[in-house]
Amino acid sequence: MLRYILQRILLFIPTVFVISVVTFTLIQLPPGDYITVYAAQLEASGQEVSEQLLTALRGRYGLDQPITIQYAKWIGNIVLYGDFGQSMQWNRPVADLIWERLWWTIALSLGTLIFTWIVAFPIGIYSATHQYSVADYVFTFIGFFGQGVPDFLLALVLMWLGYSWFGVEVGGLFSAAYKDAPWSLAKFADLLRHLWVPVVVLGIAGTAGLIRTMRANLLDELRKPYVVTARAKGMKERALVWKYPVRVALNPFISGLAYVLPGLVSGATIISVVLSLPTTGPMMLRALMSQDMYLAGSFLLLLSTLTVLGTLVSDILLAWVDPRIRLG
Repeated sequence: MLRYILQRILLFIPTVFVISVVTFTLIQLPPGDYITVYAAQLEASGQEVSEQLLTALRGRYGLDQPITIQYAKWIGNIVLYGDFGQSMQWNRPVADLIWERLWWTIALSLGTLIFTWIVAFPIGIYSATHQYSVADYVFTFIGFFGQGVPDFLLALVLMWLGYSWFGVEVGGLFSAAYKDAPWSLAKFADLLRHLWVPVVVLGIAGTAGLIRTMRANLLDELRKPYVVTARAKGMKERALVWKYPVRVALNPFISGLAYVLPGLVSGATIISVVLSLPTTGPMMLRALMSQDMYLAGSFLLLLSTLTVLGTLVSDILLAWVDPRIRLG
């Protein structure tokens, strides 16, 4: 086990290096660069754009250099100084922009994860242990409904209901009165009143999928010989279900942790745009559209690194929870 972990950690560095090269190259593949996009925006607004200005801007951001030199400077500053570069679109350090919105993204993602697990875990177990009951059919319908309805459509419906029926603005994380106010108990309460909407919207699809997964895995385990033998020996049903089959059926929940860490950074971009949430998702989308390569590249590098790290954590937890898994 220890040898496996050390091997994975040693492979972590070259894997992230290759990902950074691929990421930086893909960002550079579309024709033009940020200066081209910036010039087009100025011309669309009726302003004259001089070639000298564009040349000076390319020199300022190092866009006049070969892609290999640009990459070497970018990755070198990250490794040596923790400097992710300067955002061209925002004219601010990339690290400041990411950390500004990262806390809201983490809070929203963790809230969604907790909501998903709290709801999906007991419902999946109940559906499996009460197969073909009325409640099982109801939960099955809700699961299919949750997977079939797009998240952004549900967000729009909740916004309409909140405004039409209750006269409440659902978008954002704060009311207008508390948006720029200093932190207080009232502002925190206002945050909780707004936070539940994106948590429910983001959690419904994941909850529906995990309910179906938990139900299917647990049903498969309940039919295996070791469960039948334990039941025949007189082991109590509740203790039997929770001690062995449920523990094995948890594997999909744990393996899904590989995508939790990158999810903490990326957030749900479409939902964030619809609900006007100050998360990192919309900023990453704007950076990709405007070819702000240092901001977009830092986001993608961070997501890839967290994916690799999350995979390692999920593998270790799987080996700990399920004794049948041996990592050697």
